[in-house]
Amino acid sequence: MEESRVVHSTGSKIGDAIFILICLIISLMCIIPMINLLAKSVSGTDYLIRREVYLLPKGLNFDAYMHVLKDAKYIRAFVWTAFLTVICTLLSLTMTMLCAYPLIFEGLKGRKIINIFVTITMFFNAGIIPNYLLLFRMGMLDTPWALIVPSCMSVYNVIIMRSFFYGIPESLRESAQIDGASFIRILVSIYVPLSKPVMATLALFYAVGRWNGYSDALMYIKDKDLYPLQLLLYNILKNINAVEVATQEGFTTPGLNEAIKCAIVMFSTIPIICIYPFLQKYFISGVTLGAVKE
Repeated sequence: MEESRVVHSTGSKIGDAIFILICLIISLMCIIPMINLLAKSVSGTDYLIRREVYLLPKGLNFDAYMHVLKDAKYIRAFVWTAFLTVICTLLSLTMTMLCAYPLIFEGLKGRKIINIFVTITMFFNAGIIPNYLLLFRMGMLDTPWALIVPSCMSVYNVIIMRSFFYGIPESLRESAQIDGASFIRILVSIYVPLSKPVMATLALFYAVGRWNGYSDALMYIKDKDLYPLQLLLYNILKNINAVEVATQEGFTTPGLNEAIKCAIVMFSTIPIICIYPFLQKYFISGVTLGAVKE
């Protein structure tokens, strides 16, 4: 018996060591590129031209960040993207909650059919051209609504929230109904306060998706004042090797071009990374509790 315990303990330690090693490798694969970008963004142009910058900056230089902060188009795109992210996140959470909440009531007529219709949209969609034509018919092209309405709700997130609602005891809802509370009052007074973990998790999903989104703006937006930060970054990175575009955007030397590219990437990445520490305590519980029942 003692020998089997020793073997089991040894095997468990080896398994833990392998698991830690895998997590460490994956973490390094995510962190090292960010460190490289940060080092390049604050390095001197001569070192960047010679490609001597890897993980540590050389010839400390903040000209790239000064260029970004002094350019009005970057600041405008940053403020607009932050505003758009907040609006889209709040709207998406509201829509997700209003869709998931009625589906937990077994007495809802057509509940199974609605669940089927909602789930089907996860696997089938009309495609880019029909979506474009729809937005065109509705007069949403080249307006902020083209960035807000089409992505205001994710069916996957609806299923997560609905599953979380299933985990809330029905006795709470029944006692509130006995006291005369309406369905909206039950949602606001009971389900919303108890759903902070899943709401924080889904808010993170929606916020990251909107902050990093650029494909919808690329297809639906022509007004440069409505360009989100990621689309501006996409256009700069795509065209930075062209001499006329580089001159137009204010890039003068190859080394400065490289530093500015890295600075813009950091400029657009750091704000959304800063949100994670505030929502991390809700993240794991939100995902796991939302997946307990179906």
